[in-house]
Amino acid sequence: MVSLIPVGQLNWANTEIGLAVYFPLSLASSLSKDSRVSERCWLVKQEPTDYPWSKFFRDKSTAWTGVRNFQARNHLRAMAPGDWVLYYHSGSDRAVVGLAKVKRGAYADPTAREGDWSAVDLEATCALAEPVALAAIKQDPVLQTMELIRLSRLSVSSVTHAQFRRLLALSRTVLPTS
Repeated sequence: MVSLIPVGQLNWANTEIGLAVYFPLSLASSLSKDSRVSERCWLVKQEPTDYPWSKFFRDKSTAWTGVRNFQARNHLRAMAPGDWVLYYHSGSDRAVVGLAKVKRGAYADPTAREGDWSAVDLEATCALAEPVALAAIKQDPVLQTMELIRLSRLSVSSVTHAQFRRLLALSRTVLPTS
């Protein structure tokens, strides 16, 4: 079970794909110095028809394999256990929908038949209380510079702390304590 940070009065909502917490956007600034935000934050993209957030959450964890882009591979190699990972539905959904953590850092991708490719293990943490659509990301001054926008074909991208905190605020999601 995931416990959540107490932040003022919370409106709890259990969903089939995770525990969500809603809070006023005015409290978003309390995340700015959150010690639980690790050194690095990431975003992984997945087609919801191939591996939706709901399946990942039910599975609890997965090996993130099959990445065949050098820059995305380098991002996988930079991931460390405990790093936060945003889960983005590409395709028709186009929204950040979930939050995960890196469970195991980079290792040789067992699905690679040739080449020097990497994989990581991810652990599902919680669904975002409200998905953050690509349209909202493109309109937000803090988020407009995300690799998600600038390098749209990249399946694994880095996220700054400011961008991570802003996405949490827009989604009305509080970081879990564990």
